[in-house]
Amino acid sequence: MINYSERIPNNVNLNENKTLQRALEQWQPSFLNWWDDMGPENSTNYEVYLRTAVSVDPKGWADFGHVKMRDYRWGIFLAPQEGEKKISFGEHKGQDVWQDVPGEYRSTLRRIIVTQGDTEPASVEQQRHLGLTAPSLYDLRNLFQVNVEEGRHLWAMVYLLHAHFGRDGREEGEALLERRSGDEDNPRILTAFNEKTPDWLSFFMFTFITDRDGKFQLASLAESAFDPLARTCKFMLTEEAHHLFVGESGVARVIQRTCEVMKELKTDDPAKLRAAGVIDLPTLQKYLNFHYSVTSDLYGAEVSSNAATYYTNGLKGRFEEEKIGDDHKLQSAEYEVMDVSGDQIRTRRVPALSALNERLRDDWIADVQAGVDRWNRIPAKFGFDFRFTLPHKGFHRRIGMFADLHVSPDGRLLSEAEWTHQHNNWLPTESDRLYVHSLMGQCIEPGKFANWIAAPGRGINNQPVNFDYVRFN
Repeated sequence: MINYSERIPNNVNLNENKTLQRALEQWQPSFLNWWDDMGPENSTNYEVYLRTAVSVDPKGWADFGHVKMRDYRWGIFLAPQEGEKKISFGEHKGQDVWQDVPGEYRSTLRRIIVTQGDTEPASVEQQRHLGLTAPSLYDLRNLFQVNVEEGRHLWAMVYLLHAHFGRDGREEGEALLERRSGDEDNPRILTAFNEKTPDWLSFFMFTFITDRDGKFQLASLAESAFDPLARTCKFMLTEEAHHLFVGESGVARVIQRTCEVMKELKTDDPAKLRAAGVIDLPTLQKYLNFHYSVTSDLYGAEVSSNAATYYTNGLKGRFEEEKIGDDHKLQSAEYEVMDVSGDQIRTRRVPALSALNERLRDDWIADVQAGVDRWNRIPAKFGFDFRFTLPHKGFHRRIGMFADLHVSPDGRLLSEAEWTHQHNNWLPTESDRLYVHSLMGQCIEPGKFANWIAAPGRGINNQPVNFDYVRFN
């Protein structure tokens, strides 16, 4: 029998809900089996300096200490309920938010929750082997923190499925543990979560770019009229911020180290920099192009009737919906999207309701650009002219109006032959990936860092950089 008050920190009254207890008692062994099979490889006996959420108050969501990951307390938390909260958008605007699932939206809400839930174990699976090549104890700890919190986010979605969708929800909860990232027969739902994360540069790009998509998807669901989903996503966002920090600061430290060697050797020649064991800036730009374009597809097509329906029905709002100064119904509003006419990429205005995917993508792009701007201060600080740039929206897309077209990073439509001739200049080649892979060797002495990445400015939770973040026993 699971002791829910100690084993699973929660604020959903698990002790008083016997039906939910039984459902989770049946699901937890399956979760642990999945963690053993697909969680961080060879980490069973490690004690990791992790933060654990034990309540939703400001002091309770980050309780730090060394813990074996299999003993991590994957809690279930919803942000506090807000008094007489009203629906803030769509045709139900002004009505009370829903505490139960409306029958007419049952299948749609279940699909939304399953799709979000599917991304959480997927990223753990994608990162399963990275611990074997960690560039430092500090980074190894951060990887494991991300892993356990993605596991907790899975718990959060499974709680919603079990608590509000009965037998269908329980079956969906089991299926979340049966799909596998990259599996040919039973893959994860979204394409980006079936891509490999084979090295730490990919991991940092993923947590900077793809986890940022998670931030915007969760933020739009945090506006939902289905209050348990909104409150769940609102609390998940507090943890997502650390994942973005891991990615942004990780890439920044790679740039920092490369610039240090560029200055030392007085060269920006990629061959000489590779000989010195660091990742040249053009290769970093290629990785940025790849992860940015693959993640952009997660927002779906530019014009989408599904997105319009979700919004009108109150299921999924916009990023920071209540801060937007319009009528929050969008019946007559328009939004600008890109379109292709002949050999030209143009813009056109479409009903705002049908362009909600594009609106969310644009919000995400602005946030990614802000991070890239911060990266660009590093080469500038060293006196180098190199600047990272985001490619055009149509570059390397598989979904939406650019899916069947070839677009250069600067926004030119290309023929098949031109793309074939040039795309290796813009995306990581097999040779690039093999080089990055060749740098991946485990460096786990406290305070030491692999040659290709700089040390962080400070440690986690005010601990020193040379703290024993992971104990191997």
